[in-house]
Amino acid sequence: MLKIKFFGDSALRKKAKPVKKITPEHKEALSQMAGLMYESSGIGLAAAQVGLEESMFVADIGNGLYKLINPVMVRKEGMQFLEEGCLSIPGICIKMRRAKKVWIKALNENDEPQDIEAEGLLACVFQHEMDHLKGKLIVDYASLLDKFKMARKLKELKKRAEDEKLSQPETKSCSLQL
Repeated sequence: MLKIKFFGDSALRKKAKPVKKITPEHKEALSQMAGLMYESSGIGLAAAQVGLEESMFVADIGNGLYKLINPVMVRKEGMQFLEEGCLSIPGICIKMRRAKKVWIKALNENDEPQDIEAEGLLACVFQHEMDHLKGKLIVDYASLLDKFKMARKLKELKKRAEDEKLSQPETKSCSLQL
């Protein structure tokens, strides 16, 4: 059974490896990730967030579930600002600057090529999850002042993650909980 990893867990900082061959285990992992995402009231979840080192994520902003493997950003366009939260960093929200429109190439769970054009919220979610695949977190984008303000909270999360006592994430209302 997969569980969400929290800030301080080294799995969140590892770069994802490409999936060489999609197996039934990948399909099962993606299904479990989707269930965990829905259960946690999130709209995206990357493999790194559950301790898997492969390049895949799930996302659903209410228009249907995406299960993407080996995603590659082909193009970005425009700019938008949205407040983002992260299932791996509960209680922290960061105002993020993201591309307004993105084009992604990936495989679905059936090894079929996908060319996806995403705009607005979905574009933001894809960028957030692809950051996870590179070992990047929303706190990496925070200003020095914001990092100072959240330092105590991050220290607490890191300690709780290390102690493996964080079973239910604290919730804070963010525009996006990814």
